[in-house]
Amino acid sequence: MPRSTDSTRPRSLIRFGLATIVIVVSVLLLVVVAGGVFVLGGDEFGYGRAGRPDIYIVQRGSFEVSVPASGELAALDQVEIASKLEARATITFIVDEGITVKAGDTLIRLDEKEILDRIKDAKDAVQSASTAWITAQSNLEIKRQANVAEVAKADLEIHLATLALEAWQKGEDISTRRKLQLELDTAEKEHERLLDRFETSGDLRKQEFISEDEYRRDEIELMRADSRWQQAGLALQVYRDYQREQDRAKFESDFKQAVDARDRIEKRHENEIKSLESDLQSKEHQLESKHDRLEKHERQLTLCTILAPQDGLVVYAASLWGGRHGGGNDNTPRIGTELRRNDPVIMLPDTSQMVAEVKVNEALSGKIQKGQTATIVSDAVPDQTLHGDVISVGVLAESGGWRDPNRRDYTVRIRLTDGNDLGLKPSMRCKANINVETVTDVISVPVQAIYHERSVAYAYVPDGAGYAQREIRLGRSSELFIEVEEGLAQGDAVLLREPSPDQITSRVRGDRNSDGREAGSGLRPAGKGAKRPERAKRTGAGGGRASQD
Repeated sequence: MPRSTDSTRPRSLIRFGLATIVIVVSVLLLVVVAGGVFVLGGDEFGYGRAGRPDIYIVQRGSFEVSVPASGELAALDQVEIASKLEARATITFIVDEGITVKAGDTLIRLDEKEILDRIKDAKDAVQSASTAWITAQSNLEIKRQANVAEVAKADLEIHLATLALEAWQKGEDISTRRKLQLELDTAEKEHERLLDRFETSGDLRKQEFISEDEYRRDEIELMRADSRWQQAGLALQVYRDYQREQDRAKFESDFKQAVDARDRIEKRHENEIKSLESDLQSKEHQLESKHDRLEKHERQLTLCTILAPQDGLVVYAASLWGGRHGGGNDNTPRIGTELRRNDPVIMLPDTSQMVAEVKVNEALSGKIQKGQTATIVSDAVPDQTLHGDVISVGVLAESGGWRDPNRRDYTVRIRLTDGNDLGLKPSMRCKANINVETVTDVISVPVQAIYHERSVAYAYVPDGAGYAQREIRLGRSSELFIEVEEGLAQGDAVLLREPSPDQITSRVRGDRNSDGREAGSGLRPAGKGAKRPERAKRTGAGGGRASQD
């Protein structure tokens, strides 16, 4: 035991010595810091920032009023790539996500087998329809030629009927009437001659110059002549009254029938031609339909290879949606994935020109105008300040969601004018300050120098060994500075921190209560138990007065 005590004694001495050294060094550091503060402080009320970090000399100058916003980066030009095939198709190739492609590069290839089979069937259908169309065209041409021949034959029949009618009217009718008239006249003359002869024979018989037989022969000849004369007269009368009209009706009927036959032929041909033309038109439409279907399938075949329409970064739509909604990438497209028509597969943003899509509260959205400048800082490149200009302000406000259902924000798009070569990508978080106004030639102080007591704004100004509250009237403000319209002048000094209660020499007069007493801590003297005044908010909204917390 004694040996053990002797062996631990040097260690205890060492530890005690080290502790002593640490204490001495700490005391020396405190002395040095205190001396530095004394040296930097100089005169207690030195009003330059170099002399007093908590004192600000009021100046006249300018500052920018800006609206802060946050959001994410996006591409100015973004194309959605989807399958345009009418039916579902299986991916046989898809470009890797995250690579940058050029316009014309292959993004996706889809299985072509089913479409190739459809093209083969469509070609067979086109061939059949083409044959049917040629046959219909040939039938129509043959029918037209046959119609010409039949019409020519009908015209010939009309011509022959016309000639027959004219021949009867101008020849046969006249000839027959003259012939019958001649026969009648001849029979009459013959009758008269034989009558005279018979009468003479009668006289001769009485005188017995001729025999009874000769007399009877002359009588018989007279009877025959009388019969021939009556027959000739009857024949002429029958022809005039019956045969002639009958012949006229026959020839006229033949002419009319020939004309009617031609009309019937023309109408029949017209109907047949219309039917064949309709059939030809139907066959032509069918052929066009088959051609259109073939061309459609051929176009569908070209759609099996999807090319990049522009330069851009390949982003799978499933990854984009999964990132936004907090989901996984179970729907990530790969070889063998079946795509439906118009289902987005790839988003192709052109990262050569980026925009910041930031949210601005509806209370501040009215200050944002197209063309205003802005500064942007991306979380991916926090040490690089980018610049841009506002290109659009959302028309409708968006809800804050279940986290803040009463919040309404407008989306403001800011086109970046630089930094497009930094490798920025869509969905990178960013913050922006939109410059909505430039306040020029005004008295201004830092926002941390302003305090409020109810409706009264004030600042602390040096007053002897302490600080006095001075009431001021405020104007426009930015994130850093606020305009002072009344209460301070150029060259005045203001305190940038809140003094201790025992340093406050006087207070502003607050609002009065209904009994005439002053309300608030403005009536309380500085000292123990005095209420600390409420500090002014820093205004990041751009414009407007500093408000009470």
